[in-house]
Amino acid sequence: MKRIFTLIVALIVAAVSFGQHFIPVDEGSEIGFKIRNFGVNVSGSFKGLHGKIIFNPDSLSASHFDVTIDVKSINTGIDQRDNHLRSEDYFEVEKYPAIHFVSTRITTSTSKEYLFVFGKLTIKDVTKEISFPFKATPKENEFFFEGEFTLNRRDYNVGGGSISMSDNVRLNLKVRAKKINE
Repeated sequence: MKRIFTLIVALIVAAVSFGQHFIPVDEGSEIGFKIRNFGVNVSGSFKGLHGKIIFNPDSLSASHFDVTIDVKSINTGIDQRDNHLRSEDYFEVEKYPAIHFVSTRITTSTSKEYLFVFGKLTIKDVTKEISFPFKATPKENEFFFEGEFTLNRRDYNVGGGSISMSDNVRLNLKVRAKKINE
């Protein structure tokens, strides 16, 4: 029994150690969104990336994302709209200051260029399973992760039942991650 336990611990340590450790950084990253409101596309972005990324394209089972963004950083280019989006009607930033994503698994996809990530996205007090394709491009001591997906804002209790605003929000992620030494 002791040998089996030692073997399991050794395998877990080996799996984790094969992944390289990164932190997401704002500089060079873009967390953007687009939504139709009154028939017009409204674009915006978030900053305040934090978290930890363990990534090795040759060992996807040992790879993991745990990333948050600062909801107060929302920017659509119009201060009055941004303040309204921070209010209880939308994101309730005083009560829910972060959007959080934790991956549950990463797999290959049908395209050599893309991988697929599955995970849990938490906005406000709602956590839902999501998945989307992404590209991982290595640079010296960095990785650039890019992906796009659509989600229904009402699934996360954002914005209520507005008849002028689309339920669907298109997110565009470009995350620069710097390697850290542990």
